[in-house]
Amino acid sequence: MTDSAKRAHADRMVVEAVQRRQQREMGYREQALKLFPWVCGRCAREFTHANVQQLTVHHRDHNHHNNPKDGSNWELLCIYCHENEHARELDAAASAGPGSAVDGKAPARPATSQPLANLKALLERAGK
Repeated sequence: MTDSAKRAHADRMVVEAVQRRQQREMGYREQALKLFPWVCGRCAREFTHANVQQLTVHHRDHNHHNNPKDGSNWELLCIYCHENEHARELDAAASAGPGSAVDGKAPARPATSQPLANLKALLERAGK
């Protein structure tokens, strides 16, 4: 590869890296990291450039498409508190039981079939 080809290749790599950075900065995570201090909203753990990858953006209304520029639907949480937040949501849905609406979803309908209702008779017939 000639020197000019190497320079052209390096220039393309730099341009691509800048474009990728700009694209990342348009994402809601990068916007939230610019708007808010790097502190978990639950446990108050502080983050630096060395460990910021462990800081996540939580959508307060659980809608990942709701990303207002002012960050009003975002909350920075560490990976542990973020996992706990979603686990609590799942636990609440499970404890609500069948027939109750959770998070705007239609209530679950009770089962109407009884596939093993006649099992005893089937086993007796098979044993004869």
